[in-house]
Amino acid sequence: MKKLWRALTKIIFWSYERGSWPYDVMVVLIVLFVLVTPRSLFHDQPQSSEQSGAGIAFVAQDAAAHTETYRLDVKLFSTPEVDGKPGPELERETHELLSHSVGNLKGQIFQVRRISPVRSDDGSLQYYEVEVKR
Repeated sequence: MKKLWRALTKIIFWSYERGSWPYDVMVVLIVLFVLVTPRSLFHDQPQSSEQSGAGIAFVAQDAAAHTETYRLDVKLFSTPEVDGKPGPELERETHELLSHSVGNLKGQIFQVRRISPVRSDDGSLQYYEVEVKR
């Protein structure tokens, strides 16, 4: 029992000498784990700050009309609205943001149907409410 306990302690604290057979076995096991474990098990995807989904919130879904509504923070956009109405550049940028940031829209074909700017009491732009159809 004492031998087993000592072996477990050495494994946990990685205290085998480099080049010894237990060290080599542990390295081989780690390499096999990395190469054999399916990628889908970890759900790890690199995310940049603009594609992290921060600033995008799901609001509502209309199953009958196949539409979904999202709230997008104004800080996500580089293109301001023109004359109080969203322009084609804003629509293109909105489509790109949603297709890269929203999980169920990635790789899907969808249409941005409506972009509604929502303003605060002082008239400043707070966020856009965006309706998409799939």
